[in-house]
Amino acid sequence: MKSETSAGVAAPPPAELAADPAVQRHILGVLVTSQILSGAGLAAGITVGALLAQDMLGSTGLAGLPSALFTAGSALAAIVVSRISAARGRRPGLAVGYATGAVGSVGVIAAAALDSPVLLFLALFVYGAGTATNLQARYAGADLAAPGHRARAISTVLVATTLGGVLGPNLAAPTGALAHAVHLPRLAGPFLLAGLAYAAAAVVLATRLHPDPLLLARAAAATPTEQAPADDPAADAASTARTRNRVLLGAQVMVVTQVVMVGVMTMTPVHMHDAGQGTAASGLVIALHVAAMYLPSPLTGRLVDRHGPLAVGAAAGLTLLAAGLLAAVAPAHSVPLLALALVLLGLGWNFGLVSGTAILTDAVPLATRAKTQGGVDVAIAISGATGGLASGAVVDLAGYPVLALGGGLLALLILPALATAAARGRR
Repeated sequence: MKSETSAGVAAPPPAELAADPAVQRHILGVLVTSQILSGAGLAAGITVGALLAQDMLGSTGLAGLPSALFTAGSALAAIVVSRISAARGRRPGLAVGYATGAVGSVGVIAAAALDSPVLLFLALFVYGAGTATNLQARYAGADLAAPGHRARAISTVLVATTLGGVLGPNLAAPTGALAHAVHLPRLAGPFLLAGLAYAAAAVVLATRLHPDPLLLARAAAATPTEQAPADDPAADAASTARTRNRVLLGAQVMVVTQVVMVGVMTMTPVHMHDAGQGTAASGLVIALHVAAMYLPSPLTGRLVDRHGPLAVGAAAGLTLLAAGLLAAVAPAHSVPLLALALVLLGLGWNFGLVSGTAILTDAVPLATRAKTQGGVDVAIAISGATGGLASGAVVDLAGYPVLALGGGLLALLILPALATAAARGRR
């Protein structure tokens, strides 16, 4: 039986609706709006998380714990969001993730008001759900995109995060003043913004993400178009092997680039501080790095769609190598050279994330796409935490130049895997 609209007119079939460019434009518009909001919440909270922990504990010893808690919370949330998305669609999955991030923000505000470190750490763990959801939203942009435009759809969602990411930290001072006016610690102010931003993103997705891109893509794929061929066990086995290889390849590209980026980025401000540089200099370097992580996304998406994800993945490895070499030889007092190295580091990460996401999305069947994507994002989160923790030990034992050079060389590990995939594709 054909579905009908409320006016009694037959609705377009799923295949026709999924192929309508206006539907994809609407979905991308909703995702961009939610990403701008969530980017503000994400950046505002991370800006002062460590400072709030340091202020409440009166020590710098555990000031790095918020970052670890964000990561742990985001890893768990990636599993939950992906499972909800797989069962019920992107709309409820993403909305629940952002709503959970809003709850975590409220918990941080309560912890600051009560001066409770235990509640703070628990709330920061919950707050990490916003981080995972912000990253998973890129997959929703690709669900209905044509194969030749998938990377551009992914990059459109990614670059929207930059707008909120720039806005959030710049509102730290005024939101701090607002918190002080209502008798809360100033450092709790950015979490007021984070809570509102995450809640608004959840509302936008829950009310505006219609039709659901993943459910519509599944319905369109299930529409019979021609007589299905007879089952071929050998062909099915080969197809399963190809899918597994491509999933592992996409995951490897994203995990390796994440480890290298987080490791070098984490220790660059410390390296500059030890050389006598002030926080303004290191802040500028990190700001340029973050801009390079997201702003090139539209260009990266076009490169992936035109030249293929394997070529852009290889560019990620080479760009990260260049970043590591430059960071290793740059004097610690040279802000321009370190800034250039960190810009290359961010660009290499962007190449890796967009190309790896495209490889993964192209490979996974719709029925298992959300669950597989969530599992890969868990691996990315864990690898980022590992890179951050290991970077400090490497610098303590061997110094920052060794860390930077080692990270660049580590990035080259993705090249043989990409070359093997390219050769297999030609065969």
